[in-house]
Amino acid sequence: MNAADTAARLAERAEAVCRKYLPNGRKQGRYWCAGDARGAPGRSLFVRLAPPGTPGKWTDGATAEHGDLLDLIRIATGAASLRDALAEARRFLALPVTTAVSNDDVYDRTAAARHLWDRCRPIENTHAQAYLRARAIHRCRFPALRFHPSLAYRDDAGRWRRLPALVAAVTAVDGELQGVHRTWLDPNRPAKARVERPRKALGRIHGLAVRFGEPDAASTLLVGEGIETVLSLVTALPDTVAAAALSAGSLGAFVPPPGLSRLLIAQDRDRQGERAALRLQMRCTRLGIGSAVIVPQGNDFNDDLVTLGRERLAQRLAPLAIRPRTETRCGFADLQGTKIPPSNKRTPT
Repeated sequence: MNAADTAARLAERAEAVCRKYLPNGRKQGRYWCAGDARGAPGRSLFVRLAPPGTPGKWTDGATAEHGDLLDLIRIATGAASLRDALAEARRFLALPVTTAVSNDDVYDRTAAARHLWDRCRPIENTHAQAYLRARAIHRCRFPALRFHPSLAYRDDAGRWRRLPALVAAVTAVDGELQGVHRTWLDPNRPAKARVERPRKALGRIHGLAVRFGEPDAASTLLVGEGIETVLSLVTALPDTVAAAALSAGSLGAFVPPPGLSRLLIAQDRDRQGERAALRLQMRCTRLGIGSAVIVPQGNDFNDDLVTLGRERLAQRLAPLAIRPRTETRCGFADLQGTKIPPSNKRTPT
């Protein structure tokens, strides 16, 4: 067998290879996780055990090392040459196949999200900050936002590449990190990466949010669907305490924090956003919290910020600084001076 044939045979027994040469690791779903290719404990290195994607391929998130299982054996054993690594691999393949039983087969996505968060840096003076500023967002230096300079991205065909990324902490009301939201960026310009899905979540996000400001001390909270949408509103109204629910479904399931007296709901201009805002308003009514829905002129409030500029958007949003007289327990913020009764109708800011 040549090197390619040997690597293919090893891939057929990927889990057994990992158990022998990375014994301090553990199986998590379709991956074997370890500290590095030399067998240290940890969670930096991921070996694919099953499709989709090619079994046996591995990547070390800390060092950017990658390869197949023959490379892994060479590094793990300290083989001096490819010939020595091939000899070790052939000795392994001559062993009988055994089935190992593990109690660690459940992939802990929340733990993975926390591990990723710990490997990120603050957003200040990074490509992620440049990306947000290119979208006219100038208030973004929050603890909930970080940057990863070379985050692994897997496309739908199972291919891996590394790109810079904006990483946001998704937390519960108690501030405990439950997940992260990743936005992969183009390395050459301040824009989203040209990939199939530049945004992905890891861990728990449904009903939770990325939080900006100190919600525990706020009587009024603004919540919207996306990070850019909410940061656009915070850019226009710098004193606003806000939360980004990340999707229409998560917005509809958002649970207002205890002690809140007023919730402003920033809806995207689509049917899903309208339904989500209505569900959240109904929850506010049951909890005795005053609520108001605001709708952008464009598709979302980042469109409005780019089109109108910060000062003009701030003027349109100025009535939100105080409780509008036309706001009801389940009503709308009147930004135009006309009373708007509670209904399914939405009025742009």
